[in-house]
Amino acid sequence: MKDLKEFIINKSKELGIDVIGFTDGEPLLDIKEYLKYRIDNNINTEFEEKDIEKRINPKITFPGCKSIIVIAMSYNIDFKRHNPNILKGSLSKSSWGADYHKVLKERIEKLIDEIKMATDFEYKYFVDTGPLVDRELAKKAGIGYYGKNCSIINKEYGSFIFIGYIMTDLDINFEKAQVENDCGDCNLCIKACPIGALESKYGLNPKKCISYLTQTKEIIPDGYLDKMGIKIYGCDTCQLVCPKNKDIKKSNHEEFLPKDTHGIVDIKELLSMSNKQFRDKYGSMAGSWRGKNILKRNAIIALGNMKDKKNIDLLLEEKKKGIEMLRPYIDWALNKITKVD
Repeated sequence: MKDLKEFIINKSKELGIDVIGFTDGEPLLDIKEYLKYRIDNNINTEFEEKDIEKRINPKITFPGCKSIIVIAMSYNIDFKRHNPNILKGSLSKSSWGADYHKVLKERIEKLIDEIKMATDFEYKYFVDTGPLVDRELAKKAGIGYYGKNCSIINKEYGSFIFIGYIMTDLDINFEKAQVENDCGDCNLCIKACPIGALESKYGLNPKKCISYLTQTKEIIPDGYLDKMGIKIYGCDTCQLVCPKNKDIKKSNHEEFLPKDTHGIVDIKELLSMSNKQFRDKYGSMAGSWRGKNILKRNAIIALGNMKDKKNIDLLLEEKKKGIEMLRPYIDWALNKITKVD
């Protein structure tokens, strides 16, 4: 095909993909030292590939890789949240609607099918599940630039975007993308981070990030618990204060509307749910992958941070269930509440 790149761009628009970019299959050398720094300082997480070479070299995962197609979809969707009279915990926008892994996977598979009709090719694709650093791929492909909060910021859609990519053996003609950083002197995200996870400009300590803390099975340090507020899964703080997320294009992808959860968690209901009830209500959202007990732990932390003595009986009832991993958080929450004057 004469202009495969334009064909792919046009098909991506037809499929409702918001942003698309292209890059080569060469190693992501710009990020190598940062990844090494994280390992050396024990701030890499259990969710990351441990082998740095696998994280930066596409050809280890896909030896025939010549080009990488990177896509992004906005989840910055407008939704008027109602406020029912319940004990509410919050969900980040990334887990409002349908699991983004499935949504982007479906779009990528449709795009692959379209490309296959034009030319035969080999490929591998990932949505937040591959070893490569997808944000670095997005930067290299011109999707956006790194904000000081280490999120990729797109000029049209801001930073509330999901990223996926297709590694291919295609020869695609494209110019190397250069997206200029536009943060300037702004440091609102750094100042707003509740635990100070943004330790420097473009320097995130992921083990202090509330989004990470709501997902990890590791023990959460006591000093972080009262900074987690009522967050049950994820944290949008640094993105919500970012000026680059103001006056931008909003998402029109209805899949990301919080139809089941309304963007909140009924804490009392969550604590009493069976596994089946949990799967029925929350199984379709991205945050459900961590399972009921991790979200229950976060709900218990939220109750402690509410400091309302009316919730003591709820915590004592949960303690009777004897779930060992929850016990220290229940004790912390009870102590936090009873210390209130």
